[in-house]
Amino acid sequence: MLHTLPEAAKAKVQDLLQRTGRILTQRTKDKNKLYALHAPQVECISKGKARTPYEFGVKVSIATTLKEGLVVGMRSMPGNPCDGHTLAQTLEQVGILTGTDKPPATAIVDKGYRGVQIEGVRILMSGQKRGITRTLKAMIKRRSAIEPAIGHMKMDGRLARNPLKGALGDALHAVMCGAGHDLRLILAALRLFCARFGLPMQALIAALFAAHGDRRPVCS
Repeated sequence: MLHTLPEAAKAKVQDLLQRTGRILTQRTKDKNKLYALHAPQVECISKGKARTPYEFGVKVSIATTLKEGLVVGMRSMPGNPCDGHTLAQTLEQVGILTGTDKPPATAIVDKGYRGVQIEGVRILMSGQKRGITRTLKAMIKRRSAIEPAIGHMKMDGRLARNPLKGALGDALHAVMCGAGHDLRLILAALRLFCARFGLPMQALIAALFAAHGDRRPVCS
């Protein structure tokens, strides 16, 4: 039946059959296994957690500002690379998106980046003791704030499930999830600003209108 199909459809069917045969013949201990028929770029990512020891998808690196928690870098990392091998690319994206065209002077990372060195960047690591002042210790402690931010992006920002196809879809989805997280933070700040200053201003305007209404002349 394949010979009756157009060339474009024939190529798609042959690719699908090749993936199906690969899934049927692969074994538990095989390397470079195929985990999803519709998304061959999906990989098995070891998390090292009791609740979720493994996750299936594409690794995403996230960089946020230390104080505000705004996402300034977010990109997919196909091939499931080691965390330490992704830092240079992540900081390069931070420089591009922030308009400085250079990486930040200081980066605070977890223990998965042990031993990584980047020229011109001071790297602080969780649990680091040597040469750490009280201010640097507070900065390192603040790094843990990214963990709940990742949870919010997975649940509220739909980072956990990508509706876009292919490696390009993974890259676009990661950037859009980061932008959506920043928009949610900005809207929350605006709501707080309105609650803090808008309601008293509204009460003041209402009082001024009421006082102006009391001074209106009465016509007989």
